Amino acid sequence: MDTIPQTKRANKTGKGIWIILTLLLVAVMTYIWYSQKNDVAKKTVGQKEIQIVSAIVKKYDVPIKLTANGTVISKQTVEVRPQISAIVKTVHIKEGQFVHKGDKLFTLDARTESANLNKAEAQLARSNADFANALRNLKRQKKLFEQKFISQAALDTAQKDFDSLKGKLEFDKAFVQENHVAHGFTTITAPISGRTGSIPVHPGSLVQPNIAIPGSVTQPRSAVLVSITQINPINIKFTLPEHKLLIIQNKLTQGDIVVNAKLDVPGVPLIKGKLIFIDNAVDTKSGSILLKAEFPNQDKKLWPGMFVTVMLTPEIYIDALTVPVQAIQTGPENKFLYVIGENNKAEPKIITVRLVQDGVAIVEGISEGTKVVVEGGQNLKPGSTIIDTQSPKYKDKSTNNAINSYTDTHTSNWLLG
Repeated sequence: MDTIPQTKRANKTGKGIWIILTLLLVAVMTYIWYSQKNDVAKKTVGQKEIQIVSAIVKKYDVPIKLTANGTVISKQTVEVRPQISAIVKTVHIKEGQFVHKGDKLFTLDARTESANLNKAEAQLARSNADFANALRNLKRQKKLFEQKFISQAALDTAQKDFDSLKGKLEFDKAFVQENHVAHGFTTITAPISGRTGSIPVHPGSLVQPNIAIPGSVTQPRSAVLVSITQINPINIKFTLPEHKLLIIQNKLTQGDIVVNAKLDVPGVPLIKGKLIFIDNAVDTKSGSILLKAEFPNQDKKLWPGMFVTVMLTPEIYIDALTVPVQAIQTGPENKFLYVIGENNKAEPKIITVRLVQDGVAIVEGISEGTKVVVEGGQNLKPGSTIIDTQSPKYKDKSTNNAINSYTDTHTSNWLLG
């Protein structure tokens, strides 16, 4: 009775083992099938052509543009001060007025200086009469001495009187000239052409020279009647790195260096000037050199204290190889370009970047006319197959658009100076 159940139990165990083995076999076959499918898919993806945008390496003479932040400064500023003590009689100008050299600014009360001048001239007239009388007397004494009517002592006395009165006459002439100068200080004129500042005095104000300023530790000096700042022409000061000094000096030996100033105002064209000053020492703290440029300023667009952008082109790269800056790829050790070779295969080419300027890179290590990848390089690897196409950014434009626009603009600016 016990033998039959044991046989049934053994048969069930055998069937379970076969089912498990069958399931394992199915699982292994499924895994192998999926693996083979994925490998095929990867190979298909790896062989897929990648769309890129290309450009041609071109050769140009590229003017190198140096840019710096500049500050507008006046060419000169003069503080007008009184030279005599007097009352202001008339103020001939207004605050902020443009004046020319020689224009009348102030008139001071001249009564005291006029009286002193008249007194000096009267004293000069008396001295002149005494001198003329001494001259006549000396001539008579010489004739009498020649005729042996007077002694040598009498002639010497006449000569001494003549010399004394001659010295007094010269002194009185100088005194008259001094009073003329003092009288001239009553009319104050503009020493330079420019724009006037604030005017702290009015008719009736007392002005005096050499008056100590309260709280000042410097030497006493007279108060400023008005300051005049030259506006046209005007200067801009700026700094450049010290390694650019030799380039600028070499360019100056060939002629003037054109400097352009750009205002931070839309629609205002560049203002053209020229370099006029290089400082005599490099700033050791910043490693920079101070320069100044002079600009015509008839329209008064430049104003002292303004901040502007200064641009100059002291150097030109002759026959420079140029590519759009987007084409430059950065590797772990070098910069490189993807060059499009035979069968539309992309291969990396190590290059040296000399300059990046306005979307264009000047490179070395590649030949003119080489076709390189501009866009899509991030998806490439050595040997990738590419399709040269146009992205929306470059649609209906040359693949060398950046180079062409840069060269056209900067070459024309360079030729215009």
